[in-house]
Amino acid sequence: MDILSLLGVILGFAALIGGNFLEGGSIQSLLNAPAAIIVIGGTLGAAMLQTPWLQMRRAFAIFPWVFNPPRNLFQDGLDRVVRWAMAARKEGLLGLETMAETEADHFAQKGLQLLVDGSEPESIRRVLETEMIVNEQRDLDAARFYESMGGYSPTIGIIGAVMGLIHVMRNLADPNELGPGIAIAFVATIYGVAFANLFLLPVANKIKTCIQSQSQYRELIIEGIIAIAEGENPRNIEVKLNGYLP
Repeated sequence: MDILSLLGVILGFAALIGGNFLEGGSIQSLLNAPAAIIVIGGTLGAAMLQTPWLQMRRAFAIFPWVFNPPRNLFQDGLDRVVRWAMAARKEGLLGLETMAETEADHFAQKGLQLLVDGSEPESIRRVLETEMIVNEQRDLDAARFYESMGGYSPTIGIIGAVMGLIHVMRNLADPNELGPGIAIAFVATIYGVAFANLFLLPVANKIKTCIQSQSQYRELIIEGIIAIAEGENPRNIEVKLNGYLP
């Protein structure tokens, strides 16, 4: 669990509600079901309209990364690469076959299998880098689903406010209804702006950070496997890959 993400969400909305109280407002003044339906439904609908099904499904699949990001243990990855290098030095590349079969990381397993098959270093690099780039782009496209929602949300909030003002105008004959009516109308604007800036855009950026970290981890694996294929000394490989450590 990423405590920082959880605290960020709580602090952001707590500051909004707390500021409302300090100004003499109440929680009831911020609650408006029609405004919430307009903002949430309109934002989601607009984002769905521009997003292919597979991309949207991937966006929902990686949403948990915000609070439970993938664990890319760079030190553990470096240690594994060094173990592979030592095994290859002692037993040859065929000695990695057992390690490849038991490797839990699919990406690393693919690289080890290419080593065992005797592929050339440049061929291994092309295969692994292609897979890394394709996966990275797929996840970035999925993150843009939340980024697009963050762009639409404030505008949908303004639309909700205008719709509320239209209803207020119908009560111009009753001045007592104007003040509360206008206040309720602008709740939609608050929902739209707050939803975008306190949740959707931070979610998109947090997912992008996770994607970047994952790609860096895979770069470590690629460079390690290429170094093994080129017959480098395990100690030299370790020194070379230390630069990837946080």
